Amino acid sequence: MGARLLTRSGQTTRPTRAGTTILERTRRLLSDARDLSLIAKADVLTGQLRIGAIATAVTGILPPILSALAEQYPQLDVYVMPGASVDLYQKVLTGELDAAILVEPPFDLPKACNWMLLRKEPLILISPQTTPISDAHALLRDKPFIRYDRNHWGGRLADAYLRQAKITPRDRFELDALDAIAIMVASGLGVSLVPDWARPWPENLALNKLTIDTTTFARRIGLLWMRNSTSLRLVKIFQAQTRSLRRKRP
Repeated sequence: MGARLLTRSGQTTRPTRAGTTILERTRRLLSDARDLSLIAKADVLTGQLRIGAIATAVTGILPPILSALAEQYPQLDVYVMPGASVDLYQKVLTGELDAAILVEPPFDLPKACNWMLLRKEPLILISPQTTPISDAHALLRDKPFIRYDRNHWGGRLADAYLRQAKITPRDRFELDALDAIAIMVASGLGVSLVPDWARPWPENLALNKLTIDTTTFARRIGLLWMRNSTSLRLVKIFQAQTRSLRRKRP
């Protein structure tokens, strides 16, 4: 390149100003090279499929799909990037990801995007097993509340329900990890309002659960991809495996 791109300090390597300047264009060049490879091998199902997924999808929805893909298409390389829905959405739009399993955005999708609903997750109230749920709203008002992070679309959904019900909870913590929220509730630290996410849940949780809303405030999980993606063939294979597994569920 005719310029120094990296600088080393002890065990740490950092890009120089010149390296930072060309970084984004370098990423685009690598992505273009990958896409050309996929086009050239259009008659063979090979290459890399880049899939993003929220945390509960990585553990609950994704594993059986990846297992089926590995069995049927052993030459297919799948890269999985975990993340929050807000971030995964942007990475699909910019082409950094071919598709993502995420929470449905709270706004209209661009016409260049496609969406396939995978599951609906109703809001549920969870409390320690020693705290029975006889009056859900009273519990939400009176007990310490462990919030699902409002920076997440799912957390905003729970917050919207509380505002509609005119409930101002006694916030104790605000977390972005649903597993951690469930564990804290089971430990007696408070109550929470969370989506009924895809299993597995942490084991041996002593919890009470009550479904609060199944329609208006249900978290909708789906697959997002771009219509003009150069990896569209691979994305369609992923969709087909997903639909097949959903039909087989009892």
